[in-house]
Amino acid sequence: YQRRVRENTHLFRQASFKSTRTNKMGSKAVILVGGPTKGTRFRPISLSQHFVPKPLFPIAGLPMIRHHIEACAQVPELKEVLLLGFYEEGLFNEFIQSVSQSLKVPVRFLRETAGQQFGTAGSLDHFKEEILSGNPEHIFLFNCDICCDFPLVSMLSFHREHKAQVTILGKKVSSEKANFYGCLAADSESKELMHYAEKPETFVSDLINCGIYCISPSFFTTLKEVKERKELPIPNYYRLEHDVFPEISGKKLGFVFETTGFWSPIKTVGMAVVCSQFYMEKYKKTHPELLFGFQQKTGEQQPRIVGSVLIHPSSTVHPSAKIGPNVFISAGAKIGAGVRVANSIILDNVEVKDHACVLYSVVGWNSSIGSWSRVEGVNDPAANNTQDSSNIGVSIIGEGVSIGNEVMVRRCIVLPHKEISTSYDNQIIL
Repeated sequence: YQRRVRENTHLFRQASFKSTRTNKMGSKAVILVGGPTKGTRFRPISLSQHFVPKPLFPIAGLPMIRHHIEACAQVPELKEVLLLGFYEEGLFNEFIQSVSQSLKVPVRFLRETAGQQFGTAGSLDHFKEEILSGNPEHIFLFNCDICCDFPLVSMLSFHREHKAQVTILGKKVSSEKANFYGCLAADSESKELMHYAEKPETFVSDLINCGIYCISPSFFTTLKEVKERKELPIPNYYRLEHDVFPEISGKKLGFVFETTGFWSPIKTVGMAVVCSQFYMEKYKKTHPELLFGFQQKTGEQQPRIVGSVLIHPSSTVHPSAKIGPNVFISAGAKIGAGVRVANSIILDNVEVKDHACVLYSVVGWNSSIGSWSRVEGVNDPAANNTQDSSNIGVSIIGEGVSIGNEVMVRRCIVLPHKEISTSYDNQIIL
């Protein structure tokens, strides 16, 4: 996977990332990357021996957390970005080196003690001295598995104006979906956080927590006070969402900055397809040179490209293929004659044979799709954001799967190393 991080990073070496940092460097950023768990929500992709840590899974051709770091690079006076988690540190080394050089932002990994549980608040408390070294004026804090337009500069201005200890990025969602998230009740005028409920059983608010925060150094004193007041079943294990935000509500410590921009969690592989579309649409303004995927050569025939498409230089695509919109084709992939690919992620060394069709799908490493076969899912955000086996959205093909000729696989999840010779619809193929 280190090779894939290096190869996919190659796509972005020629991009011009403009940092707005100055020599004052008064802020830091912290990204909570978690650690190696069973990865059930990312199955069957997470079952692969080639699976990268979830924070490095490609979204629009970039590792998931690279989008966070690129947004941080636009914040004036940013000092460094810290990754907090309990992965083996070496798993992030090459990514950290690459992103630090290309974005001109210092990035470090801080590893939690193996076997010790902290929770989101506990992790901040544990690394307090590292985070506050250099006396940053403010700290941005992110969950890693989110996709957003990251309105960090506006959020920072709001945070300063309200003299908040913590500012929570909030977004309005439908009342039917709100209870799946942390719900915020804020004063309509002052925007002070008045009540917080994490995934409540009854309706509280349609304003939800986006998992992005701006905090002041004084917030660490509040963390310590909350920990001392609460009886923790596990020492040092406490969470912002369950233990801290409910405690500080209505005390003029927390405020809510509401965004109307794009935001989505990336809890499942299916949501990676949805979020790729958002980021690739952004590339039209930020990095248009990265789209279409080809170094144009005089006289060379190119496939028909529709909308936003990113194709790795080492992949091959037949000129008669039609690709896009919202497609990322990774290193070493082979796309045959007459192939149609749209709204999909094609990972390393996948072969899509002549006249096959791939729609709303993620195709795992080293898989092959036979001639005249069809692999498709549907654009159903509700299905893509859950693990309901009776309602599958994006089709997900595991590593090393071989799909025969003239086969249809529709709305299916296929575990690694399966051979598919008959058609399936809305099934998990074990």
